[in-house]
Amino acid sequence: MKLIKLMLSLLCAAAMLLMAAGCSTVPANTVFSADDIPGKTIGVQLGTTGDIVYASDYETDGETKVERFTKTNDAVQALKQGKLDCIILDEQPAKYYVEANEDLQVIAGSFAPEDYAICVAKENTELLDKINDALATLKENGTLANIIANYIGEDDVKGTMPYVSSNTDYSNGKLVMVTEATFPPYEYYEGGEGKIVGIDIDMAQAIADLLKMELEVQDIAFDSIVTSVQTGKADIGVAGLTVDEDRLQYVNFTEPYTTSEQVIIVRAK
Repeated sequence: MKLIKLMLSLLCAAAMLLMAAGCSTVPANTVFSADDIPGKTIGVQLGTTGDIVYASDYETDGETKVERFTKTNDAVQALKQGKLDCIILDEQPAKYYVEANEDLQVIAGSFAPEDYAICVAKENTELLDKINDALATLKENGTLANIIANYIGEDDVKGTMPYVSSNTDYSNGKLVMVTEATFPPYEYYEGGEGKIVGIDIDMAQAIADLLKMELEVQDIAFDSIVTSVQTGKADIGVAGLTVDEDRLQYVNFTEPYTTSEQVIIVRAK
């Protein structure tokens, strides 16, 4: 009798463990293209193109739910935990997060390409012209291409061409840049050093060097960047910003410096 009771206890314990495991199982992916998004729960970073342009359109159907996060990292964790069905995010940051999380994958080719540019206050047309001239120079002499290739180029090139500023002439003052530093490879913190690096940082530094200005980078919330530039708290906003009609109501944009597209991140099989 004691043996039977022991066996029953062990079976009950095993059943409870199986039930607990079943309750904690992350649901399988159900999004395989943009056509599968309606009716699902989408994660986006607040104020991004994925939020304003795409997720908001899905949300109008009354069935699709949009969860907005101030940090992309938080959206990624929510997706991994099964709280989201997908995330809409820019291509290169999406690749970065997928490389760091083998249980995630990218669905590309669902949305149209878009331009990234630097935002400047409407009234600051002089600075806008100067930055456009500097960008033209960086494109012409290959500096901009090298900066981009250093972060997202071929494996034998990546990391071999860091932009190093040699300028010490700050006769034209300070250039204050606002960004949101959780958007690799455009802007992110490197290791535990507390230093912000990335394509946008190196490009802004190269522009500041040409303008004989000292670059100051401030990390703020993404959805505050346009307002910060519009109100004069910062000179420029550089954060993988897409040129769109909504933002053009409040700030001007330089000529584009690169292109990207929105992609969908889902749980891997």
